[in-house]
Amino acid sequence: MVTEALGIKRLKLVLVLGTSMGGMHAWLWGEKYPDAMDALMPIASQPIEVSGRNMLWRRLVIEAIRTDPDWNHGDYQKEPTHFEHFLPVFNFMTESPVRLQEQAPTRAKANELYDGYVANFNKVDANDFLYWFESSYDYNPAPQLDRIKARLLAVNFADDELNPPELGAMEREVPRVKNGRFVLVPASDKTRGHQSLTQAVLWKNYVGELLGAEGK
Repeated sequence: MVTEALGIKRLKLVLVLGTSMGGMHAWLWGEKYPDAMDALMPIASQPIEVSGRNMLWRRLVIEAIRTDPDWNHGDYQKEPTHFEHFLPVFNFMTESPVRLQEQAPTRAKANELYDGYVANFNKVDANDFLYWFESSYDYNPAPQLDRIKARLLAVNFADDELNPPELGAMEREVPRVKNGRFVLVPASDKTRGHQSLTQAVLWKNYVGELLGAEGK
């Protein structure tokens, strides 16, 4: 729409910033359209194939939907409900264990928290959720990271269970980006695991740093 319909070929400064799946898109956009942006900022994501624990928990959600007796191969007239009891794994994987312990310091509180998660998922459409999780099956920017020309600043969080720093993926892959840099935000009383991405106070200064460097 921008380049063809509006005829805009180049903007003065273009930043592509995304969190989680948006961060995955940021890596891919940098590779696919290397001359279309000046800066990239993927947050709470990794430039590697979805694998290991990240793939295992996604498979759990996928199978919970596909094996729901009311799913009917996606051709259901009434929304399936059995799979909803498995979906709190999303919260377990994206929240900090410390925050979960604070919310559920007793067995009774943990059961209450679980029931609340299940209740919140009763508005989820099974096919939409399934597509969301299966859409990342072919995600793997690693082979073409050297195509990225834009200045890149990747931000992850030390207590992120989806993108655990212990894997060493960022230290291994980011150096392959010519103008790439990686920042790991330490765990603190302000971080919330993968959901730290919702706390802009943790990463907003890096946006200014990246844009400031680009303007020099």
